[in-house]
Order: sequence, then C-alpha cells, then structure tokens
Amino acid sequence: MPGRRIKDKQVKIYMSSRLKGATQEVSAAKAGISIRSGRNLEGGKRRVAIHCWRTRSDPFIEVWESELIPMLECSPGLSPITLLEYLQDRYSQKYPDSVLRTLERRVKEWRALQGPEKEVMFRQRQEPGRQGLSDFTQLKGIIITIRGKPLHHLLYHFRLAYSHWSYMKVILGGESYTALAEGLQEALWRLGGCPLDHRTDSLSAAFKNLSRDEQEDRTKKYDELCRHYNMRASRNNPGAKHENGAVESPHGHLKRRIKQALLLRGSNDFQTIIDYQIWLDQVVQSHNRRNAKQIDSEKKALQLLPTYRAVDFIEVVVKVTSSSTIDVRRVTYTVPSRLCGETLRIHLYHDRLCCFLGSAQIITLDRVYPTGTHNRARNINYRHVIKALVRKPQAFRYSQIREDLLPGNDYKKIWVHIDNSLPGKAACKLMVGILSLAAKADCEEKLAYDVLDLITTSKPISLTDLQKRYLPTTATHPTVNVSQHPLNNYDSLIIGVSYA
Repeated sequence: MPGRRIKDKQVKIYMSSRLKGATQEVSAAKAGISIRSGRNLEGGKRRVAIHCWRTRSDPFIEVWESELIPMLECSPGLSPITLLEYLQDRYSQKYPDSVLRTLERRVKEWRALQGPEKEVMFRQRQEPGRQGLSDFTQLKGIIITIRGKPLHHLLYHFRLAYSHWSYMKVILGGESYTALAEGLQEALWRLGGCPLDHRTDSLSAAFKNLSRDEQEDRTKKYDELCRHYNMRASRNNPGAKHENGAVESPHGHLKRRIKQALLLRGSNDFQTIIDYQIWLDQVVQSHNRRNAKQIDSEKKALQLLPTYRAVDFIEVVVKVTSSSTIDVRRVTYTVPSRLCGETLRIHLYHDRLCCFLGSAQIITLDRVYPTGTHNRARNINYRHVIKALVRKPQAFRYSQIREDLLPGNDYKKIWVHIDNSLPGKAACKLMVGILSLAAKADCEEKLAYDVLDLITTSKPISLTDLQKRYLPTTATHPTVNVSQHPLNNYDSLIIGVSYA
C-alpha cells in the first residue's frame, strides 16, 4: 500500500525552509512530513497528492445549475461578487462572504470550459518597407511648460513596423486631419521614403466611422493624401487598439525615454514650442540609433517620395469685420486694421492660421481652440488695433474685447489701479497710451514692470516720462557752416562766351 501523499502546501513549506538554511530534520518537522519524504523531494521523487473528492460540501449545490449558470449564459460578464450579492439579497444570510473565493473558482472554471470564445491575437510577420503606422498619444503624468505655462498638447507618433523607426511631433488641439497630414508628411520626408501600407486606429480625422465599407468610410482628404504617396490606407476596427499594437505598445517605450530625458535635463520648461520640438527630435533620434541596422535595411525597401508634398491644411474663406476680426471655427481672431472689409483665404493647420490676401501671405496667427463643445474663444492682439484705439481711447472702457486687449495679468493690474485712481476719460487715455507705447517700443514686459513699480511706490504714472524713457529721441540735424563766396566770381564764367 503506498504511503501518504504529500500536499503542495507541505512541499512549499519544506523547500522554503531549506532555502533559508534549515536542516532536513527541521524543515520536515515544519512541513509535517518525514525526513525520508524530504530527501525524496530533494532527489526529485516527489509524489503529488491527487484526489477527485470534495473535502467539504458544495455551498452552491442548490443554486449553481438552476440559477447561476443560466445567469452566466445570459450575461457572461457577471462577476463573482455580483453573483454572491444576488444570492445574499435573495437568500438572506445563507451565503456569507467567506464563500466568495469558492464562487470565484467555480466561475473561472465555467468560463474556461463552457464560457464564450475569447479573442485570439494573431502575431503578424513584418516585412521591410511594408507597413507604417500612425497614432496620437498623451504624456500622462508629465506636465510640459512653455515659459512656466502648461502646454496642453498631444504627440503624433509615426512608426515603421519592421525597423521600429519613429518620429514624434508636438500637436496642439485634437486628433484633426491637419495634425495627421502634417505629422505624416513630416515623418515621410525625414525618412526619405514611403511604406506600402499606412495604418491608423479609428481616427475621426481620417475616418467617419459611419459605414463598415472601408471605401465609403474613408474620408476624401485622407484618401487623397494616401494616394499621393502611393500608400494603401487601412485601419483597425473601432475599439480594437491591439490591431494597431505595432505603434500602441511602443508609445510606452518612447514616453518612458522622454520621462528619463526630462529627469536628466532637470526641467520640464522650454522657452518655445519649437525648442520643445527640437529637444523631442533628439530624444527620438537616440531611440532610432539603437535600431540603425534594421532601419538602413528597411530604407532600401521603401517607395520613392513624390516630387512635392500634398495639401496638409484645410482652406477657409472669411471676411474681415469692421471690428478688425475674423471668426474661424468658433474662435475670434484680430488682424491688422488695414484689412477691414477684405476677404481672406485661411490655410488652417493644427497650430496656426496662414492668412492670404489674393496670392500673398500677409500674416500668420497662432491657432486657439475652444474649451467646450459649444463655447467660443478669442485670440486678440492689441497691436492689430492699437492705432485705431489711440484715435478714440474712450472706446476702450466698454469694448467687448477689453479684457483680451490687455496682454497678461500685469496689464490687468495696471488697468485696475488706473481706473480706480483717475477719472474715466483720463484713465482710458492713459491705459491706451501705455499699450501704444508697449507696441511702438516693443517693450511690453519691461514697461509693465516699470509701471507696476511706480504703483507699488505710490508714484504718479506719467505717460510723457515713460515715452521719453522708451521711445528713441528725435535725431538733431548737424549744424553746417556755409561761407558765401563772392558773387563777382560768376563774371568769370561768362568771359569769352559768345552768343549766336
């Protein structure tokens, strides 16, 4: 008759004790087995306790077949705790919390044997030059600032599936077509070639998600963009991020690299967005250098680039109002007052508006996004309208864009002080004069600092003194001493001259 079989728990206790340096005798005593059994365990002669009988009665024998299985078949996503709470509500205290672990094992076993089929991942074979992928991601837990102000942005990420060559671009706003098109083209031209396929997730910028037919589903602009680069466009099914896993998963790798690079840098603050993009390029390039061999191999398999880039903006036609403003996508922008009444063509990018009058580009504006679905926003530049405001300074007080005309909190503090300390007309005239001086002398920050210093020290604000300090003095003409020559010298000019 065979000896008593050793349970898994006893094996774990014995081996753990041996690893800690205890003798076989001590370890066997702790595990409740004989010394000989301990030697057999160490010699690879372990006998596992296998039994097919219950050590206690089934607490769910009355409800498992009749109630719980039908509920799971109807709704396979029901959790064990939900089922237990259902039983507790229906049968009072018959099912205590202590049976939850048993129910979890039963539900897990049922799902493995009789539950719904699970999704299977089919690993793809990657070939050089075949597929490039695009996606947008966010730096969670990392706050990037521009001159101390948080930058709300996304990162566009393009990646070659075979060699893992990557490119990232700072994107303002959301996942728009302009952001996708501009980022994709910048990546392709830096790479120096095009893959055969371009894959995205279900971007609303590229796909409308209204039809399952891919040809009808694809938006016109995105389709034209892919045709321009001779790439086949594809996308993963809505909600199936794993189908774009060749770019989704590497997001984390690059973002960890970015976080480490920021720690080395010692600061998350940058002077401009351009500086931030240059730094980001360096971080991604260091990642690409680790895959240099595969990248060089894949570049040979890429398609040639076209001779020119495709359109990566949306064109909007607007008319400049008499208030020297334009309205684009629920945002009001000011433009130079000389453009009032003109019709402008706007090339709308994710981060800027390029304004054209006829074929001439006349101004570029930073793009602003409304914070809500139905909200509006403003991008007001006092320099565009300050000359008109100087001619009628009293319009400043009740202007609808008065708060936006003040460039920052310092000027808002200055206006509050001036408005409280001077009569109405004088206050408006002085405030408009300060803004005009800031625009003329290009001294916005320094002027605000000096005016606030006058306010802090309770000194009067003299616009004349400020103008003398910041505006260049009028150039004086040099004194030229002219000596008058004798007039009789002209007589010598006519001597010997004969007249016909």
